Amino acid sequence: MQNLNSKFKSKTVIPAKAGIQTKISWIPFFKGMTMMVIFLTFAFLFLTFPIHAQQVSLSLSPPLLELFIKPGKAIMIAYKLENLGDPTFLNLKILPFEAKDNLGNIRIKSEFEGPVRFSLDNADLTLDQPFFLKTKDSQQILLRIRIPENITDGDYYYSLLAETIPPTASEGIGSARAKATIGSNILVTISNSGNMDIKPKIILFSTKNGFMLGKNIRVFDSSEKIPVVLTVANKGKNMIKPEGQISLKGNFGETAKYDIISKNILAESERMIEATPSADLSSRIYYPSSLLLSGFFIGKYSLSTQIKFGENSPTIFGSTTFYAFPFKILGGVLLSLIIVLFILKRRKDND
Repeated sequence: MQNLNSKFKSKTVIPAKAGIQTKISWIPFFKGMTMMVIFLTFAFLFLTFPIHAQQVSLSLSPPLLELFIKPGKAIMIAYKLENLGDPTFLNLKILPFEAKDNLGNIRIKSEFEGPVRFSLDNADLTLDQPFFLKTKDSQQILLRIRIPENITDGDYYYSLLAETIPPTASEGIGSARAKATIGSNILVTISNSGNMDIKPKIILFSTKNGFMLGKNIRVFDSSEKIPVVLTVANKGKNMIKPEGQISLKGNFGETAKYDIISKNILAESERMIEATPSADLSSRIYYPSSLLLSGFFIGKYSLSTQIKFGENSPTIFGSTTFYAFPFKILGGVLLSLIIVLFILKRRKDND
């Protein structure tokens, strides 16, 4: 190709009429032909060897299991695993998890740990051994959970995971090796005496955003939506579920109550508590909040909360305040007044 390029690198042509020397380069022509050949080659390969993406869709029920059990006991739970996608090989495993953040997300650990023992009672299934499941077929999973004697009271958290095994690509066919995992969380509370270690604490109860006036005073425009954040820490060794309300009271006597959504707070973790009606999901992606107050607010407002955690459990309290004024409306009125005065003055000067 180098000899060919050097042979046809340039050619000098003298037009008959103009008599001007012109140089014509053949290099762009050969580059263009090379790019076209590459494009046609890839297009041919794409059409000849199609890529097939595996459809993965699994269902596992029940999605959550909560157990209160004494040492030395065992229990068997029946799960149902359904394959709503393409036929696939699956693998069942048990792994522990822990709280990842205060929004209810979890982190699954890479290795098994803890005193709880798991096994399958199925004749044809074993943990960590692949099995095949056809499309629209289901498999019953009989999970036996055993608690050894003489273990420490407390909570232990695990997930039953069903993981797809991507197929091996066939010769001459491209295969997108899709992999999916579905899980069911298992929350195990172990207690010899039957007593629970419940130690809740409110670590944050306040409004967000707004204008800070002093250390703990926030000021908002009357037309703004006001986000409220309520975070509870669980200092105990057992999972807790909050029950209660967030109450709003204005300086003109107006009141509103918002029910707290009861969700698990894992042992020795924190979680932001949600109330209904809760904040809009699109807003919560960037500004997580327990509650989003909507309306037209003027003056001072008080927020309070009272939270319980079942019978014979402590009740915790929290309170905060905020102020709201119609800054935007006042600014618009002031601007309109300035414009009117300016127009009147101009007319007076012209007269």
